[in-house]
Amino acid sequence: MLNSARITCDFLGLKPGDTALLCMPLDFIAGKMVVVRAIERHLKLLYTHPTGHPFSDNTTYTLYDFSKEEPHVVAISPKEASSFAALVPLQVYNSLSIPTERTRLEHIDQLIIGGGAIDGDLQRQLRDFPHSVWSTYGMTETLSHIALRRLNGPTASEYYQPFDSVKVSLNDDGCLVIDAPLVHDGPLVTNDRAEIIPGRGFRILGRKDNVIDSGGIKIQIEEVEKVLRPLLSAPYAITKAPDKKFGEQVVLLSEDPDTAALAAICRAHLPKYWQPKRIVHVEQIPMTKTGKIARADCESLVKQS
Repeated sequence: MLNSARITCDFLGLKPGDTALLCMPLDFIAGKMVVVRAIERHLKLLYTHPTGHPFSDNTTYTLYDFSKEEPHVVAISPKEASSFAALVPLQVYNSLSIPTERTRLEHIDQLIIGGGAIDGDLQRQLRDFPHSVWSTYGMTETLSHIALRRLNGPTASEYYQPFDSVKVSLNDDGCLVIDAPLVHDGPLVTNDRAEIIPGRGFRILGRKDNVIDSGGIKIQIEEVEKVLRPLLSAPYAITKAPDKKFGEQVVLLSEDPDTAALAAICRAHLPKYWQPKRIVHVEQIPMTKTGKIARADCESLVKQS
């Protein structure tokens, strides 16, 4: 964990006395690592109870000053500027919608976003931020992220750049293999299908488990959802169901009851073999505790419909 903290702090240029914001649960590795970075780099750690609006006027922070030999603890207002913060996409989205919270978000020198997909609309809103904004790639097994990609400025990219001590490759299934000896013993085979371009880094296509094999054509669920994201206003998810002829079929779950309009959008914007064979209206798209689509529950809903 200390190695991981050093790698991130060195890459982002964090130094003793800088301020880090902790507004995520300590139950998960992302929250834990913010604390470890503060300890390793002697940062001032601002803590607030996890909330969807960490920059609200009603929020108070507790300051743990790890730049001192004995950490000093004091309650302060949320107007304290941060050198570094780690947020999930929902927190960023919420903060952007309120002018005072957006201003405080813009004042963060190094903002990293992880724990969920960053859609095109959110990335567009972050494009002109004055300071560095990053999307992270990593997992519990790698003790937080092993690669970052810039979301704003002239170096913004779809491709993640691994840290200098990290090597990546693909296995026979096209899944990313991580060699990060400072944070994990031996190569780590992931379930993430990826594309690697030398000199540019790697791009995640989606989870291996989220491939629909329809008539011998492999369809990545996340790639279909990415195309639909700017076109659909109601929450939705792509899932799969058994198909007697093709093996598996594409299914669209949506909270929008107008299935005819949804079908027209899919026909107009998706390749023929990506178009849903069924569109199912649901009251709510199943989600995990960390805000991701609950894929197994989506498949179950289709079976019940």
